[in-house]
Amino acid sequence: MRYMHSQFRAVKPALIEHREVERFPVQIQRASIRQNGKATKLGELVDVSIFGCRLSCDSKFADGTNLWLRFDGGRPVPATAIWCKGGLIGCRFEEKLDQELFRSLTLIHD
Repeated sequence: MRYMHSQFRAVKPALIEHREVERFPVQIQRASIRQNGKATKLGELVDVSIFGCRLSCDSKFADGTNLWLRFDGGRPVPATAIWCKGGLIGCRFEEKLDQELFRSLTLIHD
């Protein structure tokens, strides 16, 4: 009988983070997002790790869309949109983010 009772019980989301590396909030938030052959969209960088980031943007991108991201006027970074929901986009970088760029994005200015 216990099995029948527990099978309809509501389950809360897991509290464990499944990412390999921690994501950090950013100081520099300006970002441009460009899909090949399309106009550049403006967005805000919400958080970043060396493998990916989360952006806030009014545009929608399909899962798997190849993008070029540019943070605060720096060089373009190739990425793939992994998910897009509620004005947020989760992206995975094609290569690990350059350590110098990562540091400049996460450095806290006094």
